[in-house]
Amino acid sequence: MLSFFITIPFLSLIVFNIPGKNSGRLAFFWSAALFFAQAVLVLLFSIGTINPAAMQLSHIFVFKLAMDPLSSLLLLSIGIVAFVTLLAGNSLITETAQRNNFINLLMVAVTGMNATCLAADLFSVYVFMEIVAVSSFVLISIQKDRLALEGAFKYMIMSSVATVLMLTSIALIILTCGDTDFGVIVSGLAGQSGNPLAKLAIGLFLCGLFIKSGLVPFHGWLPDAYSAASSPVSILLAGIITKITGVYVLMRLVISVFGANPVIQNLLMFVGTVSIIFGALAALTQHDFKRMLAYSSISQIGYIILGLGCGTPLGLAGAAFHFFNHAIFKSLLFVNAAAVEKQAGTVHMDNMGGLSARMPLTGTTSVIALLSTAGIPPLAGFWSKLIIIMALWSAGKFTYAYIAVIFSVVTLAYFLSMQRRVFFGKLQLGLESVKEAGLGITIASVLLATITVAVGISFPWVLNRLILPIQTILK
Repeated sequence: MLSFFITIPFLSLIVFNIPGKNSGRLAFFWSAALFFAQAVLVLLFSIGTINPAAMQLSHIFVFKLAMDPLSSLLLLSIGIVAFVTLLAGNSLITETAQRNNFINLLMVAVTGMNATCLAADLFSVYVFMEIVAVSSFVLISIQKDRLALEGAFKYMIMSSVATVLMLTSIALIILTCGDTDFGVIVSGLAGQSGNPLAKLAIGLFLCGLFIKSGLVPFHGWLPDAYSAASSPVSILLAGIITKITGVYVLMRLVISVFGANPVIQNLLMFVGTVSIIFGALAALTQHDFKRMLAYSSISQIGYIILGLGCGTPLGLAGAAFHFFNHAIFKSLLFVNAAAVEKQAGTVHMDNMGGLSARMPLTGTTSVIALLSTAGIPPLAGFWSKLIIIMALWSAGKFTYAYIAVIFSVVTLAYFLSMQRRVFFGKLQLGLESVKEAGLGITIASVLLATITVAVGISFPWVLNRLILPIQTILK
């Protein structure tokens, strides 16, 4: 069953590209149905722990698949973000060949992300991370303009550095543990706590994942990639790709493989806190809508890492919940940025103003997203931040808890500034003919806003059904 999350998208990709078939509309509707079905399947059945099972594609390539509550939540996030990305892309990309290329690359990325979440050995995780990365490089540069190519190049260079670090780490792990299976690595590292090669292997892989996550000080590629990519690609990058290939793998390895010892916990909490502070302060100074959202992503990912670094079951639950919430509200903000860019023709916030009069739906959903990001009740983002702060406080990490609260206020400040410059005030000259964006973008915006509100209101059910079971994966 688990293999279906990988094989169905992969086989769909083959069918889309059968020579001689004009499958553009088929590709769109099938992809939309597939992504929607993935989200619904996980949500309705809340697939929990499924023991590892080997999937053999050949006599050479064998990898293990496993699912637990964390993987379930991530598959749900992938399905939702991929669905809204497809809707936005179908509305924004008008050239048929480019739209078909976009759908193909999106399917490649979803296949890689699903496999990354389900793989139960380190080398398979690395392979599928690289599949996602390669599809991301092409997606960023799909429009072939100078800024997009520059953003893709920076991402490729930094990702290549991360690749070298992770491959070196995998080689050292094979030398010290004899295999890349998660269970074998756990057993191998347990008896080699003082082995410098084992420590070096862990350190190198963590550094590679810090780069993939866009955490400070390895964040340089992220604002350029997010802001230079076309609008639908920005939704996918910010909404899920960076978090799957960086943050999720970091969570998985720290929890299930390397172990959250005090050194790793302190490192994660320090890096997470620095990212929170730097991302929020940098976002305050931005004039480009998408670039401000990019720096905000760095700050919000810092909250996830801070909760993970806490090392307690409550901290892990908060980190996983904020992962999901960030995928939703950040995707919503980038969907709205896409709508504004399409209709107003700019992402420079100082050239906008008063757009709520012409785009009331976009302005309203933007308020919902920014309040959730800042942690205002009763929206979803409030609950995940509250859980993280409670975990920090109960663990005696009072300074970190204070910082988390203070920079939630800073988050509210820069988002209110954005809302004022873009949507409030007097309508700028030249924007009188602006109206709501196309149906695909509107549906995506309303869907994400509805999820944000619904998750906040139904928090007890979400907590018991999807979030608290994640604590069980801690050893």
